[in-house]
Amino acid sequence: MPLIMGMSVLLGCQFIGELLVRALSVPVPGPVMGMVVLLIGLMIRGRVPDALRLAGEGLLRYLTLLFVPAGVGIMVHFGLIGADIWVLLVTLVVSTALTIAVTAKVLDSLARRRSGGEEA
Repeated sequence: MPLIMGMSVLLGCQFIGELLVRALSVPVPGPVMGMVVLLIGLMIRGRVPDALRLAGEGLLRYLTLLFVPAGVGIMVHFGLIGADIWVLLVTLVVSTALTIAVTAKVLDSLARRRSGGEEA
């Protein structure tokens, strides 16, 4: 029964997220908004319920299975990917570099704020 309750909470949050996205016309995926709803609920509650923890651990245990369809899609559409390989590679390299740079800048800013503005 706890597993069913935990999954119900997760699906309920996703559903509420979908409703909010459609009602407010925000350019955010419904599941992302559902995660925000879940985060707010957990912050209000102050701890993760055991049923939700059980459901989350069960999903994480089999998370790798979710990558199988993506791998099959890459193999099926290898010709399409090969046609645009350079565009894809440049995009991946640039986006990875930007992500690392922004993460480093945010970390540096947070470290300075935490140390009181001193140079580390």
